[in-house]
Amino acid sequence: QVQLVESGGGSVQAGGSLRLSCAASGYSYSRHCMAWFRQAPGKEREKVAISDRYGTTWYGDSMMGRFTLSKDGSKNTVHLQMKSLKPEDTAMYYCAVDSRHEIHCSLGHLGYNDWGRGTQVTVSS
Repeated sequence: QVQLVESGGGSVQAGGSLRLSCAASGYSYSRHCMAWFRQAPGKEREKVAISDRYGTTWYGDSMMGRFTLSKDGSKNTVHLQMKSLKPEDTAMYYCAVDSRHEIHCSLGHLGYNDWGRGTQVTVSS
């Protein structure tokens, strides 16, 4: 059974940095599509970063140049380094896996079949 557990969220001031982690059990990031999404109150779930089994990564437009996804295969953990945070980055951040695909990853959240519970990121101005 796949289990995803996010950590690393918290409260920071604008311009600060956070590093989120997502630890997986029952699953290997090296073989399938995985993603970070976020959702703010009253808004739709939004793509943050998506990565295929080869490490090719796509970022949401507002995240380009500020967020970096990395994989630690030895710990089966994925990290999301976030810098230059803005108040509009405030949201619940979720990691997700599509165990049915390794490439041609879905860019939308409906393509992912396993989800963590999320970790809250709050950025104050």
